[in-house]
Amino acid sequence: MDRSLPPSVKQIRRRKHWLIAAGILSALVILLLLVRMFFHASISRAAVLTGQTGTGDIENTLTASGEVLPEFEAVIASPVSASILEVSIAAGATVQAGQPLLKLDKAAVESEYERGKFQLEQSRNNIRKLRLQLDKSYFDLQTGNNIKQLRIQALQADVENARRLFKAGGGTRESVEQAETNLRVAKHEKAQLEYEIKNKQEAMQVEMRESELESAIQAQALGELQRKLDRAGIVAPRGGVVTWVNRNIGATVREGEPLVRIADLQSFKVTGTIADNYSDKLQAGMPVIIRIQDSTIRGSVQTIHPAVQNNTVTFDIRLNEQHHASLRPHLKVDVYPVTASGHRVVRAPNGPAFNGVSPVAVFVVQGDKAVRRMVHTGMANFDFVEIREGLRPGETIILTDMSAFKHAKEITLQ
Repeated sequence: MDRSLPPSVKQIRRRKHWLIAAGILSALVILLLLVRMFFHASISRAAVLTGQTGTGDIENTLTASGEVLPEFEAVIASPVSASILEVSIAAGATVQAGQPLLKLDKAAVESEYERGKFQLEQSRNNIRKLRLQLDKSYFDLQTGNNIKQLRIQALQADVENARRLFKAGGGTRESVEQAETNLRVAKHEKAQLEYEIKNKQEAMQVEMRESELESAIQAQALGELQRKLDRAGIVAPRGGVVTWVNRNIGATVREGEPLVRIADLQSFKVTGTIADNYSDKLQAGMPVIIRIQDSTIRGSVQTIHPAVQNNTVTFDIRLNEQHHASLRPHLKVDVYPVTASGHRVVRAPNGPAFNGVSPVAVFVVQGDKAVRRMVHTGMANFDFVEIREGLRPGETIILTDMSAFKHAKEITLQ
C-alpha cells in the first residue's frame, strides 16, 4: 500500500535537483568561456607591437660581441731591471714622438757596463798576447825546419864525397852506408818537423778563432747593454695618447715589464668574440656589421684566432671607417658577421614573434582582428627576417611574443 513521502524528504530531493541543475549550468558557462578564450581571445591593440612586411635586401648574420681597440698601440717595456725615479706624463695625455715619459735608475746597469768594458779590453789583450806567443812558436819551428834543411844539404854532400872516395878506392862501403843513413834520418826528422809546423798552424788558427769568438760574444753583450742604457731614458716612439702608465715611483720593474702604453686614437679596430659552435661559419674576409648605439659601421674579418677560450672564438675585424666619430677605446659593441645576403626578397621587421624556428605561427592583422598563420622564414638579422612563404608584401603582423595565445586561431584587437 503506497504512502506519501514526508515533506522533509521531498524538500531534500528538490534541493538535490536544484544543485544538479546549477552544476550543469556552471559547467556550460565555463565551457562557453573556454571556447571564447580559445577561439575569440582578445588583446589591447596598444599592448602589441606591429610591423609591415615589404620587399628589399637582407643579410643573414650571426650574433657576436666585440670591443673597440686602437689599431696601433705601442707598449713600452722596461729595457733593464731598475727602479722608477720620475714619471713625466699621466694617462690620457697626448704625447709627441721623442717626448720623455719616465726616468729609470740606471746606476747598477752603468756599473755593469763599465765592468763589461774592462773585461772586453782584457780579452782583446789576451788575444794579442796569444798571437805573439803563437807567432814566436811558429817562428821557432820554421827556424828549426830551415836548420834541418841546411843539415840535409850538408849530409847530401857527405854522401857524394863518400861515394867518390869509395870509387877511387880511398873509402869503405861502411862509410858510404853511414852517410846515406844519416841523410835518411835527417830527411825523416825534417818531414816530422814540417808535420808539426802544419799542425801548429792549424792549432794556432783554432786557438785564435776561439779567442776571437769569445771576444766577439763579449762585445755583442756589451753592445746590447749599451742599447739598453740608451733606451733607459723612456721616450715616446711615436705620437699618440697615453692609455696607461706605471706611476709607482720607487718601485722596481723587471726587464721586459710594461711601463707605458701609447695608442694612436686616429685609427681603430674591433676584436670580436663568438660562441665556438659558430666557428665553422667564420671565414677571413667575410663582411661584418658593427652597431654602436644608433650608428652602424661595416668591416671585414681580418684574422681568426685558432685558440678557443671559455667556449668562445676570438677574431679581429678591420673597419671600413677606422676613424669613425663613435669609436672609443675599449667600447663594447654588438657584432654581426654576415654569412649570406639576398636582394629584393619579401621581409618583415624582426621581433620576439620570430624565434628562429621555421615554420613559425604569427598573427596577421585584419581590421580589428588578428588571424593566426603559419609562416616559413629564411635569412634573418637584427632588423629583418626573410619571408619565404605565408606572407605577402604590405601585410601587417604582430611582432610581440604571442605564445600565450598559441591555441587561439583568431584574436580580437580592442
